[in-house]
Amino acid sequence: MLWPEMDAQQALADLTEISSQIQAAVVFDDTGKVAASTLGDSPRAEELAQAAGDLLAAAEAVKTGESALTQLEVATGEGSVFVVRAGKTVIAATTGSNPTAGLVFYDLKSALRNVKPKPAAEKKPAGTTKPAAAKKTATAAKKKSAARKPATRKKPDAP
Repeated sequence: MLWPEMDAQQALADLTEISSQIQAAVVFDDTGKVAASTLGDSPRAEELAQAAGDLLAAAEAVKTGESALTQLEVATGEGSVFVVRAGKTVIAATTGSNPTAGLVFYDLKSALRNVKPKPAAEKKPAGTTKPAAAKKTATAAKKKSAARKPATRKKPDAP
């Protein structure tokens, strides 16, 4: 699995909480392995992941251009299937008829960003860190302020 299951499951819980149009959703990897699902049983989640993977493969086969397919919607009179892919991670969701497609895609992309593994922090080679600045002591601060004498100001002549 590419990510901790809890993160993917939480992302789907958040997704279904904010998007009332989504009836079912599943997160899976490019091999079809299901990481999380809103469906109660595993066979249904695996079925949805397989169908979404098949839709992606069919769309890839007929698309024009060189760029990778990142999203797709299949609409019928009864409802729609939305699929969003980012790298090796895929999220698929079903909706009722006439969903607000742009909003569903936006919500799916947001959920997908939450389940993607975070890149590891880059480690700097030893000895390349910047040394901490030296702290001023109270005596050094007094000496510095004593060295600066305020300039005397003359009042302009009154008319």
